[in-house]
Amino acid sequence: MEDWAEIRRLSRAEGMAIKAIARRLGIARNTVKRALAAHEPPRYERARKGSIVDAVEPQVRALLREFPDMPSTVIMERIGWTRGKTVLFDRIQQLRPLFTPPDPASRTEYQPGELAQCDLWFPPVDVPLGFGQLGRPPVLVMVCGYSRVMTARMIPSRQAPDLLAGHWSVISGMGRVPRKLVWDNESAVGQWRGGKPVLTEAMNAFRGTLGITVIQCRPADPEAKGLVERANGYLETSFLPGRRFGSPAEFNLQLDEWLVRANTRQHRRLGCRPIDRWEADRAAMVVLPPVAPAAGWRLATRLPRDHYIRLDSNDYSVHPAAVGRRVEVIADLDLVRVSCAGQVVADHPRCWADHQTITDPGHAQAAAMMRRARHLAEHRSADTPVEHRDLADYDRLLDLDAPASFGENTDNTDRKGVA
Repeated sequence: MEDWAEIRRLSRAEGMAIKAIARRLGIARNTVKRALAAHEPPRYERARKGSIVDAVEPQVRALLREFPDMPSTVIMERIGWTRGKTVLFDRIQQLRPLFTPPDPASRTEYQPGELAQCDLWFPPVDVPLGFGQLGRPPVLVMVCGYSRVMTARMIPSRQAPDLLAGHWSVISGMGRVPRKLVWDNESAVGQWRGGKPVLTEAMNAFRGTLGITVIQCRPADPEAKGLVERANGYLETSFLPGRRFGSPAEFNLQLDEWLVRANTRQHRRLGCRPIDRWEADRAAMVVLPPVAPAAGWRLATRLPRDHYIRLDSNDYSVHPAAVGRRVEVIADLDLVRVSCAGQVVADHPRCWADHQTITDPGHAQAAAMMRRARHLAEHRSADTPVEHRDLADYDRLLDLDAPASFGENTDNTDRKGVA
């Protein structure tokens, strides 16, 4: 190897003649000529000898031509092979592709902004929910197909209002939305009926506002959304170990910090970091609509005398001045707000625990004042005739003045979802 390299250097770089090179290196001129004619380094090659399998190769070919999938052990038995099986099996492995049609595996490629795969991950860790309760709320996980950017957020429940509120929270944080969302048969998303996917009314309204498509995978087909399934496993093995959480808010805070690092790691399949492809992915997504989609809890009912409304499994107090009147309840992942005739009459943090009663001290105090005033009025009316105070005075006293038509509607309002 050294002689070959030096001969070519002396000839090409120094411009020496063949005879001078032979004299300087002490080798024959024919050796110099062969080295200059060879454009590849010299290497030793042993002369090929025949194999003991050559004699039975025609029989092996005949069997493979008729039965391409015949096992090697059966072929060995059919041809009566009594020698070592390794050399025979190696030859069969070389010959078999000649008699079987090629079956290349498909490679899935995603275009920028095309889709994101979604799933609910239930972390195997107890999170304090308040009121001494521990729970394992679901985590909504989304993985964008082109960039592999992963987003996630813990939500109170898997019910449709909370699921869509979590979706909107993640999507609004991205600033745009993928053209397609891939889901399995989550009950809040839809089901397969009669061999066809059917989305829920809430999900149809959600995707219609955003102008996107929701694809439902067939039942028992987790491979159809392998990106997010692998992300769930990655969260469980890389995010959870060694962590402690004091509340769902702390869980989401730690998760957000970890996702920043996870999206800047080197991705083996892509050969780059997910964040490096994010701008191209995001630029091809759909622009968010000017009006937010209907997400979260939205209820309307007439407030009962105990001035509490029920959301999910918890009761929240409302200002007693709205008793008997129509109230509207709007709740997301963090806040429960009740309004009456355009005025806010209750504003509570969302309770993640179950079967709790949340009371605003101001509401309790106002209710006590109104009960005392009514008791005094009833007591006086029993002795001497006194003037009855107009209930509108309490509205003015508590800054709850309403239009003239306020409270005149006496129809029976649907109290769906409210105790």
